Amino acid sequence: MDSETLAALMFPLLFGFVFLGIPVAFALIATAFLMALPAFGGLAALQIYGVIQHTASQFILSAVPPFVFMGVMLESSGISERLFRAMQVWLGRLPGGLSLATMGMAGIIAASTGIVGAVEIVIGVMAIPVMLRYAYNRSLIAGTICAGGSLGTMIPPSIVVVIYASVANESVGQLFAAVLIPGLIMVALFLGYILVRALIFKADAPPVPDAGAMPLVEKLKVTLTGIFPAALLIAAVLGAILLGFATPTEAASVGALGAVLLTLAYRRFSFSVLYDTLKRTLVINCMILLIVAGGNIFAGIFRLHGGNRLVADIVDFLQLPDAGVVAILLLVVFVAGFVLDWVSVVLITLPIFLPLLTALQVDPMWFAALMIVVIQTSYLTPPMAPSIFYLRSIAPPSISYGHMYRGVLPFIACQLIVLALIAAFPSFATYLPSQLVGFE
Repeated sequence: MDSETLAALMFPLLFGFVFLGIPVAFALIATAFLMALPAFGGLAALQIYGVIQHTASQFILSAVPPFVFMGVMLESSGISERLFRAMQVWLGRLPGGLSLATMGMAGIIAASTGIVGAVEIVIGVMAIPVMLRYAYNRSLIAGTICAGGSLGTMIPPSIVVVIYASVANESVGQLFAAVLIPGLIMVALFLGYILVRALIFKADAPPVPDAGAMPLVEKLKVTLTGIFPAALLIAAVLGAILLGFATPTEAASVGALGAVLLTLAYRRFSFSVLYDTLKRTLVINCMILLIVAGGNIFAGIFRLHGGNRLVADIVDFLQLPDAGVVAILLLVVFVAGFVLDWVSVVLITLPIFLPLLTALQVDPMWFAALMIVVIQTSYLTPPMAPSIFYLRSIAPPSISYGHMYRGVLPFIACQLIVLALIAAFPSFATYLPSQLVGFE
């Protein structure tokens, strides 16, 4: 069997392992090992170990653990409850106020944690009971929670972006800058949709008359203790990266320390909280980095068997214009997102795409923004949407899969609008990186 045939067989074999229920990281490693045997024989395991060693030595990945620690510690600090309370105070009286408050909180928590599933679970646990109590439409509840959770993919400091930068050998700071404006546009569209729906269908999202029933001084106190500390921490971490004052690892480490200090200030710190935070951080990091290692091994064996040449031959055969090639690559990412988690999608597809993108002279910041929006959209899109499975784990039985599927569709439309805007106006993704220079 020739090498290109072996490369072509790697994907069906991988998906077969995944559908059998084997964890993605081990499915990647097993596929790569089986396909390495024809090339290396008994030395296949040694070659795979070499890739793991190389992955472990990538400095850029050292930013992942402190970012994860910062997010988990902030979650333990009780800041999410304070944020939700502050948002309710100011937005609760508006039509759709609770959904608006939930989405606003999701944007801030996404900027605090960078962890996709954590955002959805945190906001869902707090917001679902409150919205149900005020008779919000269940589809709107489900859509708001799922879409808010998806912002963890898009809003810096997203772990997705850090992993993308490590694969593409790009500056993390510049990639954060590339997705910042699209991320803010997406939040604005989400909020706009909720407000318009609440104005048209008043019964779907009634205002809460007593939401802000407190003196102005008390409102300001709630705001200062609930929003200001998180906003200051986010501004410090992202500002240091975007302005080039610190590397991502340094900024994330300062953010982790800030999260500990915030937990102390809120009187939520204890040794049991610290132990739980360290334990959860270790589990999340092991999961992410094992998938990173598996993805690198898979991509390396795929390239060894001439996979990049195979993909280039397919593209040449199709004779598509440059825009058509980019569209096909994004479609591959979208479909892969139905089956694989976001880390695996980036690690498997991006090494294959990079030679094509370089040959076509595609702006790396522009394509990165497009690809991350597509990953976020696949995260939200039925029937295999991870966001819906996360929601199912915390939602009461009264919120059905039907509510979830109907609820996410308008937010998917908002994501597609953002995708179209980036495609039509690349400056949305390229302007900030051209102005701000981050560290590698």
